[in-house]
Amino acid sequence: MASRYVVGIDLGTTNSALAYVDAAAGENPPVVTLAVPQVVGQGAVEERSLLPSFLYLPGDGEQPAGALKLPWDAQRDYAVGEFARAFGSQVPTRLVASAKSWLSHPGADRKAPILPFRAPETGRRVSPVEAATRYLKHLAEAWNHNGPGKDTADKLEAQDIVLTVPASFDAAARELTVEAARAAGFEHLTLLEEPQAAFYAWLDRAGDKWRENVGVGDLVLVADVGGGTTDFTLIEVAEENGNLNLTRLAVGDHLLLGGDNMDLTLAYQVAQVLAKNNTKLDAGQMVQLTYACRSAKEQLFANPKLTKAPVTVLGKGRSLVGGTIKHDLPRADAEAVLIDGFFPECPRDAEPARARTAGLQELGLPYVSDPGITRHLASFLSRQAESLAGRESAKKGGKKAGVALPSAILFNGGVFKADPMRNRLLGVLGAWAKSVKADAPRELPGADLDLAVARGAAYYGLVRRGKGVRIRGGTARAYYVGVETAAPAVPGIAPPIKALCVAPFGMEEGTEADIPGAEFGLVTGEEAEFRFLGSTTRRTDTAGTVVDEWEGQVDELAPIKTTLEAKGTAARQVVPVHLHSKVTPVGQLELWLFSRDGKQRWKLEYNVREGR
Repeated sequence: MASRYVVGIDLGTTNSALAYVDAAAGENPPVVTLAVPQVVGQGAVEERSLLPSFLYLPGDGEQPAGALKLPWDAQRDYAVGEFARAFGSQVPTRLVASAKSWLSHPGADRKAPILPFRAPETGRRVSPVEAATRYLKHLAEAWNHNGPGKDTADKLEAQDIVLTVPASFDAAARELTVEAARAAGFEHLTLLEEPQAAFYAWLDRAGDKWRENVGVGDLVLVADVGGGTTDFTLIEVAEENGNLNLTRLAVGDHLLLGGDNMDLTLAYQVAQVLAKNNTKLDAGQMVQLTYACRSAKEQLFANPKLTKAPVTVLGKGRSLVGGTIKHDLPRADAEAVLIDGFFPECPRDAEPARARTAGLQELGLPYVSDPGITRHLASFLSRQAESLAGRESAKKGGKKAGVALPSAILFNGGVFKADPMRNRLLGVLGAWAKSVKADAPRELPGADLDLAVARGAAYYGLVRRGKGVRIRGGTARAYYVGVETAAPAVPGIAPPIKALCVAPFGMEEGTEADIPGAEFGLVTGEEAEFRFLGSTTRRTDTAGTVVDEWEGQVDELAPIKTTLEAKGTAARQVVPVHLHSKVTPVGQLELWLFSRDGKQRWKLEYNVREGR
């Protein structure tokens, strides 16, 4: 039996939010945003539309008894939300931030207590999965205490929940997100890509008039730049049986590039100014400065009349008030650093700079080396041009010039709350269009940059029940498994690897496919590495397609290292198998291996161990 509510949750890098629809409230029930109670000061609780994705873990005796209490938990010994972000910025070794970015970091053990990243070994720590779980639990507690879930039957855990993830999240990151949601008690779960959620929110807001804003052949770019990530998605508007339909055609790479990078850039710029005045900051003060610059940035872009915003950092000595470091950040400096640094004007064939990699690196987040979002966008559109050749949207957008230019753009993410950043990106896209004699892309109006993802996820919950407009999508890339070629041994050279397509681009959730063709030999009884690959450009490969020369077209993903045991066989046995793939209703990819006699089967699951 379907639940009464469909709930959309945006588990964001910087902010999280929840929206819902009461499916029992008539033919066209509205999407409603939940006001989330949270600690905003010691002993003070207020409702806010957003829940900052920050977790503060005080030390023993640091906070007075009851200082972090919530209406549903008088003994709470940690804080999630506004107080965590504000107070934790002064004590960065106790503040968990960017947990979502860590959740997608394949080089980290994401189930191990590694956050806060620079916390002392004796301090409290949590894993990225646990941090995400605590944010989701807080939303569930808020819903159940003073929201629609006050009645037992309407608890959040019993509702149909649509949880959003970046379009560029790989299968491992998606699986870990699901694991966090399960730990928070959510069982009726569906994953949805964030850019699609933003577009669903726009559809909901536009109502029946959405067809007046887009037409056949339009290629819509959803540009989503949030606190920690940049995501690009292309959605095509086509016609079928006289009706407009929408198809998600492409998604970009996973780019750890967003508001966090901007705040850090401003902090370095301010630190240089302070250093010229003989004020040098230590590592802890630099973290404080970064959070202070975030606040100053938000003030400047929220109020165009401001010419400057204050930045404050606590001093090092006992007299913190007297030693406070203050600086006024001029608007002109902020705009020059952020707009020219992150949205530089560039040609349409630009490529991101590839920085030389150092032999030894700190095991932090793998931020991209080039902060130029416009250069990343140019590269994304160039890569998609060939695969979109022949489509009506490609012809309309200037495909002949080698770039799949969008005809419309929908902005999403807190970064685009700043008019100068939206205007710069529109200007760059307009210049690219002019260079190929195409029309400049138009901005789709009415985006809700803070709450669009949560609201769109709730709307999608209704779509799944047969109401509203659906975006066709399926998997955001084609998936392949590496198959070692049978070849004579050559000293110093590994056998070539072929890419076998196990899930074609756009494979729908809840569908399965047998992989046709020859059997393969499965190594059992000892640890083996299974190499997975993906492509966002090879759209015509079907299940069973073998790609011999795949470099440059297919990207290597995180491998799986595991030991598969076979019944009644000795160690190091090779078992003939055929393959079967499945995309679950949640949106996870499963690869099954069936023995020739049909008596044994194995499922490859992502191993999230450190160093995998």
